[in-house]
Amino acid sequence: MAIETALVAPMVILLALSTADFSKIVSRQQELQSAVGQVEGIALASNASASTDTAGLKTMLMQAVSLPSSNVTVEKLYRCGANSALVAASDSCGSSDVVSTYIRVTLTDSYNPIWQRVSKIGTWNFNVQRTVQLS
Repeated sequence: MAIETALVAPMVILLALSTADFSKIVSRQQELQSAVGQVEGIALASNASASTDTAGLKTMLMQAVSLPSSNVTVEKLYRCGANSALVAASDSCGSSDVVSTYIRVTLTDSYNPIWQRVSKIGTWNFNVQRTVQLS
């Protein structure tokens, strides 16, 4: 009985640690997706006043998901007429173009799993990006 336990116990412990670590990865991805979704909702709701405070949204995201400023980007973009490309300034649109306003939110993060020492899996990188049309 002791020999079987000695052979099986390390595998069971490794499986338990891997499961717990993987649940942290899934949880963090869900947390980032949820935070971006909330900011999108706030941006859409505040667009009634025709101004979107990107700095305020960025600060809100940084606090919500505990990320540094370098990992959070909130930018206002514009689409000129029927052109599918988004530009950073509405001034680059022609005078006859209908200008649509967008907001793009990008979050990046990384996670180092406990089990990376015993496997070939390295750092887990998260990159959540969403673009939503405001007007």
